[in-house]
Amino acid sequence: MLYKNLNKKIIHKNINKLRSLNYNAYRWWRQYDSPNKPLDKKSPLWDKILNGDFEFSHFYWQAKFNEIEINKIYSQCNPDLSLFNERASLQRARRKRLWIDFEKDEKNRLEQLQKEFIANFFISKKEYEEELIEFGSSIKNFYIYCENKFGKRIKKLSKRGRPKKLMNESIT
Repeated sequence: MLYKNLNKKIIHKNINKLRSLNYNAYRWWRQYDSPNKPLDKKSPLWDKILNGDFEFSHFYWQAKFNEIEINKIYSQCNPDLSLFNERASLQRARRKRLWIDFEKDEKNRLEQLQKEFIANFFISKKEYEEELIEFGSSIKNFYIYCENKFGKRIKKLSKRGRPKKLMNESIT
């Protein structure tokens, strides 16, 4: 066995939650996608949290599933490593790209979550980081906690476009 994995049942359970993708020549290493499409940028933070936009990245489960496949190939070709290298080269390349995607996606999700919390609550970046480290529950519970402790900001609607005409002035 090359890679130590979690329980295979846990990995298969999480893979079965994902949506299967058709083959894409530009992203051939991705076999699955998140079951829910991310909401628009303008959507409220609470809706994004309920939709699962900030949940753990699905690339992790794809990479772990791929490691199971590599372990199967390794067990079939155990004494002959040149045969293993030949058969597992595509799987290893897929695994490498999935881990890169996981790191990028997870970093982006955490940065976006931080921006959203700072924009929606009266909380500084330093306070956010301290509270997040101390808090040990889900994002939903953290949202409710921040709403009670820091208070919610009221977003002003941006006024864009042409200003309204003044009807009181008469044209002479």
